[in-house]
Amino acid sequence: MIRRQIRGLVKSRLAEYPAVALVGPRQSGKTTLSQALGGHYFDLEQDSERLRLDLEWERLERSRRLVILDEAQSWPELFPRLRGVIDRDRKRMGRYLLLGSVAPSLMIRVSESLAGRLSLVELTPFLLSELKTRSRSREALWMNGGYPDGGVLDGKRYPQWQRDYLALLTQRDLPNWGLSAAPQTTIRLLQMLAAIQGQVWNASLIGQSLGLSYHTVNNYLDYLVGAFIIRRLPPYRPNIRKRLTKSPRVYWRDSGLLHALLNVPDERSLLAQPWVGASWEGYVIEQVIGALNSVGRQFEAYYFRTSDQYELDLVLDLGAERWALEVKLSASPRPGDMARLDKTADMIEATRRYLVSKTSRSSGDESRASCNLAWLLERLRD
Repeated sequence: MIRRQIRGLVKSRLAEYPAVALVGPRQSGKTTLSQALGGHYFDLEQDSERLRLDLEWERLERSRRLVILDEAQSWPELFPRLRGVIDRDRKRMGRYLLLGSVAPSLMIRVSESLAGRLSLVELTPFLLSELKTRSRSREALWMNGGYPDGGVLDGKRYPQWQRDYLALLTQRDLPNWGLSAAPQTTIRLLQMLAAIQGQVWNASLIGQSLGLSYHTVNNYLDYLVGAFIIRRLPPYRPNIRKRLTKSPRVYWRDSGLLHALLNVPDERSLLAQPWVGASWEGYVIEQVIGALNSVGRQFEAYYFRTSDQYELDLVLDLGAERWALEVKLSASPRPGDMARLDKTADMIEATRRYLVSKTSRSSGDESRASCNLAWLLERLRD
């Protein structure tokens, strides 16, 4: 079994909180990771498991073993009961591990019942740094995406697994979580989001294509963001004398889902696509954000763009530091690329700046470098 990078963070949070919520997309490995920690496991999507938990509740309350509650958002009645149990002995830590596949539903219940009693941790599909001993998987990660069963480990399931995953998401999961759109409408929206990978979000334009209001389209996007399918990256707006882009950019969080939806069969075909640079950009952004999350770094993520075309693909505000990243799909970035990055990074007073490409030779230091993704991820873990 591949050791997940976030495992240490989950264990440390369990030592500090009565409960931890491990959230992330379906099939990203939450159940496998939780069961590796040991404890009493319940799948709350199953009626029989809910009954078993109900009947064993008092015994589990006295138990010293971890209680793992999978798909916790599917049983709302659970949260008030957990609050009562935790409040009767607030000094006992590491009692409950809640797993959830959708952020909005889970967070609503947490805000109502478990605020201050629970720590939130997000698990992504595989990160590049988790596949150190699997060179073929590392090479396939951008093309096939990071879902454990999606072909990154054996290469055989892409793209059918991704198509089945999206079909199940649109036909069952999203409606169960509250999305009112018909599955056909959701699929059309997903296709449009694939076509505008990395572009500025324009809800009115998308709404016109779907015959919906921009309010409705924004609501639908909220569900896709909450299901960990789409990332909505807000603009960074420092106080400078330039006109800035004010709308968010949208990215697919898993590149394999993006490529399957756009009918790309292999990397050779991917490299021939006019939007391949946007795919690489989104992949790098997710890997960087996922690496920082896995070690518990606190940060806010943005992009930056001025009206005269100066831009940064990713701005990371870590409080005491501000990092500027520009992503290039090239094995040999030009010296001018780094110079332009420096000029743009100076506008936001960035303390670190990285030009991330597919170069085989990284150069620079911790604060300024032209590097490949693996080089950068190794340093983000420190």
